[in-house]
Amino acid sequence: MSDTWGIVVAGGRGDRFGGPKQLELLGGEPLWEWARRSLVAGGVANVVVVGDMEGAVAPGRRRRDSVAAGLAAIPDYAEYVLVHDAARPLATPSLVERVLKRLRKGDVAGVVPANEVRDATKRVEGERVVAAVPRDDLIAVQTPQGFVAAALREAHGRVEGDAADDAEMVAELGGTVVFVDGEVTNLKVTVPEDLRLVEAIHAS
Repeated sequence: MSDTWGIVVAGGRGDRFGGPKQLELLGGEPLWEWARRSLVAGGVANVVVVGDMEGAVAPGRRRRDSVAAGLAAIPDYAEYVLVHDAARPLATPSLVERVLKRLRKGDVAGVVPANEVRDATKRVEGERVVAAVPRDDLIAVQTPQGFVAAALREAHGRVEGDAADDAEMVAELGGTVVFVDGEVTNLKVTVPEDLRLVEAIHAS
């Protein structure tokens, strides 16, 4: 029995993309399959896919509902769970291994991959730029995100309302979440232009 399981979140309508982006092909395979395979290659033996594809767990209305559906399909003996977005097909096995290695140290509830914010960041009101936001203590967070399974289950059971990601929910209950280095090429496909960038990276 493996102590580590994965969830690939592959639901959603893809309104900004113009359709279900998780079904778009990269190198002849759908994005969700790339995400699933990266988890397996990085050491996650069992992966639950949540989406409308054959053999997957039915997704929920919100992202957090889809993660909860995936959690319900994971056995109680699982110690760690990695949650990965189907929209990030280029995450490498090395990134998965990095998240798992830090998580297995046993002193945190969650681990997220992240990159430093390189661009100048501004606060706006409508179209007007009103202030600069210091970026020294800002990071841009990615997936896969790794969690102690008990902490993730507790967060989904107790935290109300919506959340940007599971790390936010775990932290809301006081769980310690740390970050490891992400990957510049671990892009999230949100709009069609993102997919073209991903295709260019894949072809290089």
